[in-house]
Amino acid sequence: MTSLSVKFFYPSWSNGNRTTRLQLHATPAQTVALPPAAGADRLEPRVEEKDGYFVLKEKFRGGINPQEKIKIEKEPMGLFMENGIEELAKLPFEEIEKSKLTKDDIDVRLKWLGLFHRRKHHYGRFMMRLKLPNGITTSAQTRYLASVIRKYGKDGCADVTTRQNWQIRGVVLPDVPEILKGLDEVGLTSVQSGMDNVRNAVGNPLAGIDPHEIVDTRPYNNLLSQFITSNSQGNPAFTNLPRKWNVCVIGSHDLYEHPHINDLAYMPATKNGSFGFNLLVGGFFSAKRCAEAIPLDAWVPSDDVVSSCKAILETFRDLGARGNRQKCRMMWLIDELGIEGFREEVVKRMPRQELERASFEDLVQKQWERRDYLGVHPQKQEGYSFVGLHIPVGRLQADEMDELARLAEEYGSGELRLTVEQNIIIPNIENSKIEELLKEPLLKDRFSPEPSILVKTLVACTGNQFCGQAIIETKARALKVTHEVERLVSVTRPVRMHWTGCPNTCAQVQVADIGFMGCMTRKDGKVVEGADVFLGGRIGSDSHLGEVYKKAVPCDDLVPLVVDILVEKFGAVHREREEGEE
Repeated sequence: MTSLSVKFFYPSWSNGNRTTRLQLHATPAQTVALPPAAGADRLEPRVEEKDGYFVLKEKFRGGINPQEKIKIEKEPMGLFMENGIEELAKLPFEEIEKSKLTKDDIDVRLKWLGLFHRRKHHYGRFMMRLKLPNGITTSAQTRYLASVIRKYGKDGCADVTTRQNWQIRGVVLPDVPEILKGLDEVGLTSVQSGMDNVRNAVGNPLAGIDPHEIVDTRPYNNLLSQFITSNSQGNPAFTNLPRKWNVCVIGSHDLYEHPHINDLAYMPATKNGSFGFNLLVGGFFSAKRCAEAIPLDAWVPSDDVVSSCKAILETFRDLGARGNRQKCRMMWLIDELGIEGFREEVVKRMPRQELERASFEDLVQKQWERRDYLGVHPQKQEGYSFVGLHIPVGRLQADEMDELARLAEEYGSGELRLTVEQNIIIPNIENSKIEELLKEPLLKDRFSPEPSILVKTLVACTGNQFCGQAIIETKARALKVTHEVERLVSVTRPVRMHWTGCPNTCAQVQVADIGFMGCMTRKDGKVVEGADVFLGGRIGSDSHLGEVYKKAVPCDDLVPLVVDILVEKFGAVHREREEGEE
């Protein structure tokens, strides 16, 4: 198997605020009960390299989950690396459905190429997820994606995801080989973006333009993505993980990247005068359990970002569980080995089998007030600003994408930045052009830089319009409920409301001030769509996960409940009372 060699470019770093002394923060040691030391048998890697791919060893195949069996029956990456997609795309769907092998191809293995068959609601059509390190996209890329979805009419649209990424919808299988070629021509890829792979590498959406940034996260995330996908050619070393895996690099005091919900988060810190990162590990969401990332008690210099990621991924790949699918995320392995045992395994896989202990010189200022990036804001480059645009629940049509591409070219540098809140930033705008940009019809009619206070922080997953796992419709309902609530109460500060269609919580309801998780419930003796309501999630340095406030609320009853929550918990005022006081 060929290996990938990458040269690391050192980004600049600073504390970003000359008027404030750098604050150093030590993470207090935690006293926890450690599990017994794992025996030698448990620490034997469960996978082996065979014919260029990593496969599960025969001795570890007892009790594995169905997805693991599908990987053993046929290597998913072969559809990409051996041009299997070319032959599959030529087959009529009726022919594909006759064989379990090819049926598993379209329903499971194609996810390794970022293709998700929408069998339940849009049979024969696919969602395609891309790789977009740090959420940076170009006008040319945006136009190309618009051209793809336009041909699918009402079935074609695009979403900004909660991992700073593009997803396009309506794709049909015969078009996939040509779409993959087109993606490559504009510098995009969809490889290794689904199933048991590393998800999009997240960074500061203001990287390189933020007057207060700690470090420019773009070079790190580009290198991580290049390494993990072998420069978009496919990297079999990391395509057979036990489950999906998330990574982010923190570049701002605002923690826009949400480190506490990633499997690996790089937290900027200095040590002995050198810049590097403390490591957090294990954060994840799932239907059965959600956990915040915990310190690995490790610091790596900036040029060890890729090698430390590699060591942690190999530890997870080699030792992670492959039985109960709900217990296969990396935190379950950390629980089993203990954080120190897990750390020891990571050390074994580092280039020199060395890993420094965590630094006390954390560069993230803990009392920082998180900034709003929507609207007009000055960049670190004198005479330039960026404009954050609100994309309602992250949904775009082809014409809107074309128009965004035009605006980015005409007013900026032809670049767009996607955010984890499903919004878009246009950077590098000369201040003399700001006034004209704000007059553009798209900003007046659709993607406002100054949305209403509750709508501006609204996040919603795909919902059952397209996703077969979603229990309820989310995007349209999220907007409808929020608009109705805004007519009833007035709030003085943003309240982050997230909607997710099922317990897989793609919209991350546990980090929201108010979260809605789809379920079915009963009202007046009838089964209706409902939601479990979560409260108390926080982001930033004092992050923690929210908890269930009320279960199985019929969706038709959510407006009065949300009104009550906003009044009781967030200081909202009924508009009738507000008008009476005037």
